[in-house]
Amino acid sequence: MFWWIVATLCAFFVKGLCGFANTLVFTTILSFGNNNINISPVELILGYPTNLIMACKERKSIRWSVCIPLAALVIAGSIPGVLFLKNADTGVIKMIFGAVIILIGLEMLLREYQQKERRQSKVVLAVLGVLSGLLCGLYGIGALLGAYVSRVTEDTSSFKANICVVFLAENTFRIVLYGLWGILTIGQLRQAVILVPVMLIGLFLGMLSGKILNERIVKKLVIVMLMVSGAALMVNNL
Repeated sequence: MFWWIVATLCAFFVKGLCGFANTLVFTTILSFGNNNINISPVELILGYPTNLIMACKERKSIRWSVCIPLAALVIAGSIPGVLFLKNADTGVIKMIFGAVIILIGLEMLLREYQQKERRQSKVVLAVLGVLSGLLCGLYGIGALLGAYVSRVTEDTSSFKANICVVFLAENTFRIVLYGLWGILTIGQLRQAVILVPVMLIGLFLGMLSGKILNERIVKKLVIVMLMVSGAALMVNNL
């Protein structure tokens, strides 16, 4: 239980600070001694209220024109996910996505140091939107989704608000699927309930740190977390 507490505290501190990457942090810490089928349902139940809390807190920054299409892509990605995961080499695909995420993160970091703001390409945004929806829907990983949302939002509050709304839609759909397929069990629900206080401590410490830190520092941390997420995807699937 010790590592579950550590994983929960670390994962949801990152969630409160950056708005995403909790799934990868949680899974990375616990995957050495646990099967993913036992990790994902617990993280899903813990993550659901955090998305609700953060979306409500930043509700004035929600842009429905960003959230609704992305939420639709994520849910659409979940539907073919079952057949796809059964028949494809998902390890190779995750490694490719990991490399893509790192490259996007590097480009975003370089853009932060440019004096003149570059105009976003609609084609690039469209491709990122489709890929991020599929990656999040198929694997529950929001790193590429974070890269997309960071490009279409102006500040950290807007980023957190919009990405958490999309995650809420995805989480709701996935909870229903997990329940129907028998993946989510009573034992996992009990374990999640036990970890809720730890989750809340981590989340609010992360949110508090986000208020104290400079806006540009938080944005750069988000970009670094994107690249770390991509690297973790590649390493875990070598």
